[in-house]
Amino acid sequence: MVINNPKVETEALNFYYGATQALFDVSIRIPEKKVTALIGPSGCGKSTFLRMFNRLNDIITGTHHKGRVLVDGEEIYNNHVNLVELRKKVGMVFQKSNPFPKSVFENVAYGPKIHGIKESSKLMEIVERSLKAAALWDEVKDRLSSNALGLSGGQQQRLCIARALAVEPEILLMDEPASALDPKSTSRIEDLIGELRKNYTIVIVTHNMQQAARVSDYTAFFYEGNMIEFDTTEKMFTNPGNQQTEDYITGRFG
Repeated sequence: MVINNPKVETEALNFYYGATQALFDVSIRIPEKKVTALIGPSGCGKSTFLRMFNRLNDIITGTHHKGRVLVDGEEIYNNHVNLVELRKKVGMVFQKSNPFPKSVFENVAYGPKIHGIKESSKLMEIVERSLKAAALWDEVKDRLSSNALGLSGGQQQRLCIARALAVEPEILLMDEPASALDPKSTSRIEDLIGELRKNYTIVIVTHNMQQAARVSDYTAFFYEGNMIEFDTTEKMFTNPGNQQTEDYITGRFG
């Protein structure tokens, strides 16, 4: 499958936790303003791979990699890359919602403040825009000064998405963003992903096959650190090119 002008790309990527290899020669070209799902059994390397795109694995002692990781054609593991700017461009939403123990407003305004925006009217504009983009504004507009920890689990996760959007990223990484949520909140997150794909390149790790089928345009199947197959989601779920992919998707293992 040919992906021209990928937003994110890896070339023969190998990753190691000390002497233990976690990723093996992964090469992928991820298209812009589409949703790409990473699927596979627990421990297969999905989250490790996701964290390569904003260099979060760097904070783990003893890790190293071989191969290339490119965003907009630029190798992001060069020494001259500004990590603050990279993580502004490549936002992250984690499996467990992690709002700061601050007000709803301060949670969303945190990133813009770090990047030098101090004017209160500008911050308010960013907070409102980000909360609207995260489909949360109507629920919290009268509670902006309230502690974010008082929100429901689903609201907290959407707040974390708003916080990521506030610094205007181009890429949004989501590591099982709905796995800890109830079905209704999960549905809200999935609907939100459908809206966000218009403006952002999204890469999502999910254990939920139905969720991957619902929200993604492309799917990559990982197994034991190898990327077994990558294709359009429709083809992967209806006519996979690899027997191992079919066995996993149909529930024969995993």
